[in-house]
Amino acid sequence: MQFAKPLTSSQDDTQEKILGAAQRLFAKRGYGGTTTRDLAQAAGVAEGTLFRHFENKKAILIEVATRGWVELLTDLLTELSEMANYKAIGKVMRKRMLNLSANTDMLRVCFMEAQFHPELRERVQAEVISKMTDVAEAFFQTAMDRGTYRSMNPRVVARIFLGMFTVAGFSQMTLADEANSPQDMKELAETLADIFLNGVLVNTDEA
Repeated sequence: MQFAKPLTSSQDDTQEKILGAAQRLFAKRGYGGTTTRDLAQAAGVAEGTLFRHFENKKAILIEVATRGWVELLTDLLTELSEMANYKAIGKVMRKRMLNLSANTDMLRVCFMEAQFHPELRERVQAEVISKMTDVAEAFFQTAMDRGTYRSMNPRVVARIFLGMFTVAGFSQMTLADEANSPQDMKELAETLADIFLNGVLVNTDEA
């Protein structure tokens, strides 16, 4: 499958409009319920213009989801790299969780559509998840080397951390009975950080 080359100026603006419209419509109607005509109308372009930027509708879906994952995980890992200390992970998660509301459409597209499109899963896995896991693994390995975290498989820890953050955030944004307040998201982030760092068992001296 071929993907559009990076564009500039007005052409780039048009591509961004198409991707923004696709993210909104795919989240609301699903991939199958959205036509290329719908996408063109929502983006304010002719249908032929859409195909000058993307080979087909599937290419648009893959681009939307890949970009979404890159943005979400890059922001998270950038925050981690700038932490004052390795125990401040709760603060990082609070900040990222509070910003998830801006990514609700993207999260829906990433999670809901990936299960139906193997090529989407493969590209996101190859181009995003694996690379981000590498970065997170290095982060946790350094923390273990410094004695801040217990010594264990850092790649497994990285996968668990990224999974907790993305899945919990998606569930909170889509499955809650009512709108989540900043306090709700703050509590979720703090609980996630607490569970990640300390587990759920009560500390006792019993064997």
